[in-house]
Amino acid sequence: MEEIRVETTNELIQKLNSFENQFVFRGQANAVWGLQSSLERVVGEKWSPEQATKFEEFSLEQFRSKFHLYDKENTQPTSKLAWLSIMQHYGVPTRLLDFSESPYVALYFALEGYSHQSQNDLAIYALDYTNIMDRSIVHIKDRDSGFKEDRRSVYEKADVIFDTTVDRFAYPIAWIAEPKQLNARLDRQAGSFLICGDRGARIEDVLATQAYDGVTMQKICFPGKLYGSCFAVLRKMNLTSKSLYGDLDGLARAIRMNMQVYAS
Repeated sequence: MEEIRVETTNELIQKLNSFENQFVFRGQANAVWGLQSSLERVVGEKWSPEQATKFEEFSLEQFRSKFHLYDKENTQPTSKLAWLSIMQHYGVPTRLLDFSESPYVALYFALEGYSHQSQNDLAIYALDYTNIMDRSIVHIKDRDSGFKEDRRSVYEKADVIFDTTVDRFAYPIAWIAEPKQLNARLDRQAGSFLICGDRGARIEDVLATQAYDGVTMQKICFPGKLYGSCFAVLRKMNLTSKSLYGDLDGLARAIRMNMQVYAS
């Protein structure tokens, strides 16, 4: 992972604008944090393939068995990727890691989680989606001569291919996809997910394997003092909590972020 540091808002905007369309982005409120799923954080030092498998199977079973008691939208997931997506949406630890096609949505999420008291640097991760998926597909084809999919067909059948191939055979690959059943919030945020095919593997460990040598993966770090000016840039784009969430939760987040700007 190449680390790049910028010191001004103009430098940051220029850097974000320099990426081509095949990139996906993730913003984080602390530049020290790596790319780590919520499942990895929960298991923590006890991480092992066995523990990761046990935690995922337990949470899936619990969520599925009680889903009908709380579902008010009649949106029964029809694939494992969709189940994991909706679990992620409601805060259940999963091996999914949220990304966006928009670097500015990623910037928003870096700011949303930031605390001025910490005085930490923030970071935006940029991954070459096209190259990662091409490498992952090659990895599968090298081990399964019957696999005839390409990136286009994978995109069109993301749920099915993840369930029947990637997850079923626990390939140690990085997979970037969005479920067929998108919730409105994920759609507003141009969202997608990064996930390991092998649920016992850590995301950063997989991305560091030889399979992804030469793939552009960058971490752009910038100081917390840019919070206010970055917030102003996003507000001019109408990228706010209200527009990205579209509900009372978004309104509350917008008020909190405004208070943080004026208090800084």
